[in-house]
Amino acid sequence: MAVAQPEPPSAWVCRFAPMIAAAGSVLDIACGSGRHARYLAARGCQVLAVDIDGAVLAGLAAVDHVSTMEADLEGASWPFFGRQFDAVIVTRYLHRPLLQAMVGAVAPHGVLIYETFAIGNERYGRPRNPEFLLQSGELLEAVRGQLQVLAFEDLYVDDPKPAMMQRICAVRRGVEPQKSVNLS
Repeated sequence: MAVAQPEPPSAWVCRFAPMIAAAGSVLDIACGSGRHARYLAARGCQVLAVDIDGAVLAGLAAVDHVSTMEADLEGASWPFFGRQFDAVIVTRYLHRPLLQAMVGAVAPHGVLIYETFAIGNERYGRPRNPEFLLQSGELLEAVRGQLQVLAFEDLYVDDPKPAMMQRICAVRRGVEPQKSVNLS
């Protein structure tokens, strides 16, 4: 019997991973099997991988630089209020009531890397339910006035399977230090 190969990290996440601070703190939301947690930990990040499924989190127990948290993000309160991370990573997950909390979890100079299914995906497979599909420009609206958008896409993709996707990479600009001025 052949052993299934783990799915590689998203090309979108890989593209923007270099923006994460060296040894930065990363919140990987709805991490699933941990493909991004493993990838970012291998890059030296300190990753908190969160998922509702404790069994999949168990597969991350021995991975250096990865800690796990089993949490029902939809059925309980947001467990990260008051905490910020150098990066927040979200792929293939959408729960609209959490969008603002996710944006708020991005630290100054931190980055949000988000990629999930968009309206039109119902033609290609799951998810088909509009509750789990982003509307046109919805990620842009979620970060408006809070994060600076570096890249945004709303498009059809072939890889890893045909789908309609929406993706964003946005940063929280920190407050620049005040320059001292000599008035004498």
